[in-house]
Amino acid sequence: MAKRIDSPCVSICQLKGGLCVGCGRTTEEITRWQSMKRPERMQTNQRAAQRLKKIRSD
Repeated sequence: MAKRIDSPCVSICQLKGGLCVGCGRTTEEITRWQSMKRPERMQTNQRAAQRLKKIRSD
């Protein structure tokens, strides 16, 4: 059985321009998280990490 993909949520949950400043996910990604399959969760986590890196460097 495949290892579970955890949500990147860090319980900050502050949206700015449709993006959570705590985890880097969009509102759509947050809403859809429970119904996402493993590959989509992995991609979402990668995109969220890239967004957070960009937010923190600005």
